[in-house]
Amino acid sequence: MKVLCVFGKYQYGDPTRGIGTEYAAFVPALERLGHQVIHFDSWEKTKFANYAELNQALLQIVEQERPDVMLTIQRDYEIWLETLQIIQSRGDVATISWTTDDSWKYREVSRFIGTAYHAMTTTYSDCVPKYHQDGIPNVLLTQWAANSEMLQQPLPASQCRYQVSFVGAAHGDRQQRIAELQSQGIEVICFGHGWANGSVAAEEIPRIVRESVISLNFANAYKGSNQVKARTFEVPGAGGFLLTEYALGLECCYIFGEEIAVFYSAKDLAEKIKYFLAHPEKRDVIAQAGFMRTKSEHTYDLRMKELLDFAIKSRDEWLKNNTKSTQIAFESALAKHRLNSPIKLFRTLLVSACTLVYGQKRGFRAARRLLFEVSWRLFGNKNFTASGLPGRLFPYQ
Repeated sequence: MKVLCVFGKYQYGDPTRGIGTEYAAFVPALERLGHQVIHFDSWEKTKFANYAELNQALLQIVEQERPDVMLTIQRDYEIWLETLQIIQSRGDVATISWTTDDSWKYREVSRFIGTAYHAMTTTYSDCVPKYHQDGIPNVLLTQWAANSEMLQQPLPASQCRYQVSFVGAAHGDRQQRIAELQSQGIEVICFGHGWANGSVAAEEIPRIVRESVISLNFANAYKGSNQVKARTFEVPGAGGFLLTEYALGLECCYIFGEEIAVFYSAKDLAEKIKYFLAHPEKRDVIAQAGFMRTKSEHTYDLRMKELLDFAIKSRDEWLKNNTKSTQIAFESALAKHRLNSPIKLFRTLLVSACTLVYGQKRGFRAARRLLFEVSWRLFGNKNFTASGLPGRLFPYQ
């Protein structure tokens, strides 16, 4: 099959932050399954002047390449509902969106875009009934995974280079949590955006976790409840020993204390680090069991196969239930996206006010965020159309 992947190549669309998890995992997995992959970077900030150009280009590549499946990851409103509905109604392209952070993004994004796809995915079991209640029947409960190409047998603790490591951005309270461990004599070497060691290349991460006696994973999200993150599977898949913070649904993936280790509080974390450093033989047994479970059940090859099958099946069901053709004029959407003088004035006033409060550096982003928070609450799915105010006022910010 031909698969059109519509998402960023780099983390948050920023090349300085390295290759994104989804690009590094999804594209190779699809290619290993024998599919032809076409990548459309919908997060690239310099490729398009505005969202009108992005949506035009997306429709053009769909018409030109005629993919069997279009797999997207939407950050928020970059792909218009009109664009999605035009592609959905073609009938020859099965459309599916991989959602991230549904613990909070379901309320703000996913529920508004879901009906414009043939199928949706979520990594949160408690969100499935929410989709159904909101009239989005085809939702696949899935999960992150490990890259099959990065699978390696664990090293014994005695051969590891690092005692305790953490790979991930230094956001939220992570710096404080690492500092608390260090105050108790537990040294943790950290890699990622915001840490002294800085970001590391994606291909370096498996080496780091494999050469660590203990690899930590914090499950805290940008906001909302704890998340089962990609690192949960990447660490045991790369031959590492995972000590992770608990998140809902994790028990469906691994057996605690036998395949991975789990902590529930700062005190519990410190105690378990000290325990496994003092009992390397138990650490080695768990690392091996976690690797075997990951290899057999938690790879992106398995996830992508299930996702494509679900997308095709959902598209076929959608076509049976939607026999009337839907004509959507993209030109009218373009017209609604254009800025007029009152809208431009509103943008100037909003940015000026936020700059006064948050400063020159943060003011623009604060204005965008404030408008988005107000807009999805007041206007719902209109926020994700060509006429949505955040997309018109703040393209690529």
